[in-house]
Amino acid sequence: MDLPRQVNLLLLNKNDFTAPNRVIISDRRFLQLRDIIGLEEGKSFRAGLRDDLTGNATLLEFSGQEAVLEVNLNTPPPPPAPVTLVCALPRPQTFGKVLHGAITMGVKNFYFIHSRKVEKSYWNSSALRPEALEHEIALALEQCGDTISPVLEFRQRFKPFAEDELPQLVQQHEAAIFGHPRATLPVPMLTGKKTILVIGPEGGFNEFENQTLEKAGVMPVSLGARVLRTEFAMTALLAKLI
Repeated sequence: MDLPRQVNLLLLNKNDFTAPNRVIISDRRFLQLRDIIGLEEGKSFRAGLRDDLTGNATLLEFSGQEAVLEVNLNTPPPPPAPVTLVCALPRPQTFGKVLHGAITMGVKNFYFIHSRKVEKSYWNSSALRPEALEHEIALALEQCGDTISPVLEFRQRFKPFAEDELPQLVQQHEAAIFGHPRATLPVPMLTGKKTILVIGPEGGFNEFENQTLEKAGVMPVSLGARVLRTEFAMTALLAKLI
């Protein structure tokens, strides 16, 4: 079972509660307590309720398979990043890195889209199954100390999305940019502005896709002469926007 090396927040669900301030956990999170946080009665650590407040949990008692916690949740989660991420669906081994990385940086709205250079087989990847998505989302929220679930949208046809949906999204934001290896304009100062960030596939969008994005109101920008992998380009651009 995939466990993070560090738990910055124990993520709780409503069905964990047996009383207003008491929970019992016995799944993957119990293994986190046992193997990472440490089972010690009276020990306190950060916790949060999914899509709700954060705070502290105190370990009251435990057995070999479950733990009883007292929780005090009264702190809002971190504010979201003002970015909507539109990303050409990465290859399966990269998808989790992109999703995890963007969530930890505060992105709450995702569109994963098709592109000419996206192999159709990617859409059948086990990484897109609901249980795999939930697992990756939970790990990312725990990593960054957040509780608010992101919204993931998937679009398997580029043209209808870029011509019909994207222009409306652009109108709802203050700026919209996409990384282009041949663009001359550097990334503008958009920190804190409501922005659409579009990330292309490995090798970039083709000419038709580039033109369609520009017609939709998305501005091509450059990160320099070097060509970056999807997860690194995304991180570099997000760092300039949040």
